[in-house]
Amino acid sequence: MQQTTLGVSLVGCGSAPLSVALSNEDLSQMVDTSDEWIATRTGIRQRHIATAQDSLSSLAAQAGSAALEMSGLTAEAVDLIILATSTPDDLFGSAAQVQAQLGANRAAAFDLTAACSGFVFALVTAAQYLRMGVYQTVLVVGADVLSRWTDWSDRRTCVLFGDGAGAVVLQASDRDRLLGFEMRSDGSMNGCLTLPYQAESSVLVDDKMTQAGTFAPIDMNGKEVYRFAVKRVPEIVEKALYRANLTTQDVDWLLLHQANQRILDAVASRLDIPAERVISNMSRHGNTSAASIPIALDEAVRAGQIKPGDVVASSGFGAGLSWGAAIFEWG
Repeated sequence: MQQTTLGVSLVGCGSAPLSVALSNEDLSQMVDTSDEWIATRTGIRQRHIATAQDSLSSLAAQAGSAALEMSGLTAEAVDLIILATSTPDDLFGSAAQVQAQLGANRAAAFDLTAACSGFVFALVTAAQYLRMGVYQTVLVVGADVLSRWTDWSDRRTCVLFGDGAGAVVLQASDRDRLLGFEMRSDGSMNGCLTLPYQAESSVLVDDKMTQAGTFAPIDMNGKEVYRFAVKRVPEIVEKALYRANLTTQDVDWLLLHQANQRILDAVASRLDIPAERVISNMSRHGNTSAASIPIALDEAVRAGQIKPGDVVASSGFGAGLSWGAAIFEWG
């Protein structure tokens, strides 16, 4: 049987509400910092944190449910769930838990780990299944609970990160609205941003040893990550635009991973995209890793900023180091 190449449409988005907000003033009671210091350097005023009752899978399922509701589809219509996360409830994967909580009984489900690039990488991965006609409907979720792995005594990093989940529903379409993409990785720079496993030797029997340990908190070389982002992100957005046969003049909205307002401003300046066309929810959410792009997308769509037919240039970048861009038309 001959396969037919199809297109991709983004038909719904959603995010999970988190009830607990941790303000800069709250952090100033924990470490030597201030609201002014954090806001002027990062653009962040608060971040949300998961409660003891929240799990990564429950937040992801809430986001997925909201996206399905917007799309007008039921969970039973979903063929595949891709969960982009670096903080699963279970190291064997949490996507199947999301599938069960949604009641998406027909869907296969798997985790994809690419840190802050995870949502873009998952979006591109999902599109390939749809374009080849393997599946008709795919739910892509970006979710992270970084508070689990934040050193709350380290003022360099604890001011940056928050928890969250966002999702989009993709469907096969006779018109392809994923207009272009590009993905890159550079493992030689891995040490700039890590959440490393720290092993300790443990004796099994005689001279036979094994590892026993846990993951250390997030560690980041902020200056190197900033340099990496402001150089590589404009490049990869331009490459994705080239693949889409578009220029920055065709872009209605620039939607970047919400890492730092200074990075957003610098990338927009290098791409010659005016500030009023840059989506930012940095002040309210901080850096939510794989969740940041779909949360910002959901808020912008529901607020009426991003409208059907708008061209969005999105880019994720971070640990790995990895970075990617996807150009898509909403709706």
